[in-house]
Amino acid sequence: METKDSVGNLLNDGDTIVLSKTLKIKGMSKTLKRGDKIKNIRLINDPNNIECRFGKSQIVLKTCFIKKS
Repeated sequence: METKDSVGNLLNDGDTIVLSKTLKIKGMSKTLKRGDKIKNIRLINDPNNIECRFGKSQIVLKTCFIKKS
């Protein structure tokens, strides 16, 4: 399965992404702001989601809100 970002670029394990929308995360007091870079993503079995670490938390993001940098 191929995992693609919102623009259509192919994503791989270890890529760096940029958020294209400000996101509120359930259970966290912080929000992920538009333009934040997240390094070292991991692909999971679902091509519409990726897994990454933000601070000490591990979160799953939808690929429609990210783009490869």
